[in-house]
Amino acid sequence: MSQAKVDRYKEEKANRKKIMAMEKRKRIAGIICGWAIFAVIVGWAGYSAYRFHENNKPMETVYANLDAINDYINGLHSE
Repeated sequence: MSQAKVDRYKEEKANRKKIMAMEKRKRIAGIICGWAIFAVIVGWAGYSAYRFHENNKPMETVYANLDAINDYINGLHSE
């Protein structure tokens, strides 16, 4: 082995705990990001389905007799 390889191996061996900890943090961060993205997609799909359902419901029509109010307003304008 060349001296460069030996030096590189010794450096990796000395920093092995740091390297392993960094890889573990990256792996956990990737898992958390993946779940976060999954949650956003599921939430978006649920919200879209809810809006679609609400938009397709028949509207309830309410009829009211407003003659008394119209007569009152017309009385105010005529005075």
